[in-house]
Amino acid sequence: MNLQPYIFFYGRCAEALEFYKSAFGGTYESSTVGETPMKDQFPPETHGSVMHASFTAGGVRFFCADGEQRKAIDPDEGNVSLSLAAQDDAEANRIFNALAAGGTVKMPLAPAPWQDGTKFGMVVDKFGIDWMMTSP
Repeated sequence: MNLQPYIFFYGRCAEALEFYKSAFGGTYESSTVGETPMKDQFPPETHGSVMHASFTAGGVRFFCADGEQRKAIDPDEGNVSLSLAAQDDAEANRIFNALAAGGTVKMPLAPAPWQDGTKFGMVVDKFGIDWMMTSP
């Protein structure tokens, strides 16, 4: 299993990616809402928002996005989720269900519309930690 931080920048993701690239070096890949097969499910004004990005520089690696909502970046509120990539569906289901016990499922673990064969789900555990789960 692989654990990655997932950071939400609430409308400033592209700016943040360039900032971290200048600070750490490295590279990133990103896609906007308008570039995904799900774009019609979102208002047109969000099509330029970063839906998902990955940043890599040496030993530094994280995922990020603009997020579902626009709000000021507030360190006291938090803007980090943890992303788990399971080895298979059975592991993903077991861990997702364990994290959901006493917590809140934000998005059930289900086939991801952006990549065939991949499953994705989001849960907040009973300690308030946001988790994103993917499986091949």
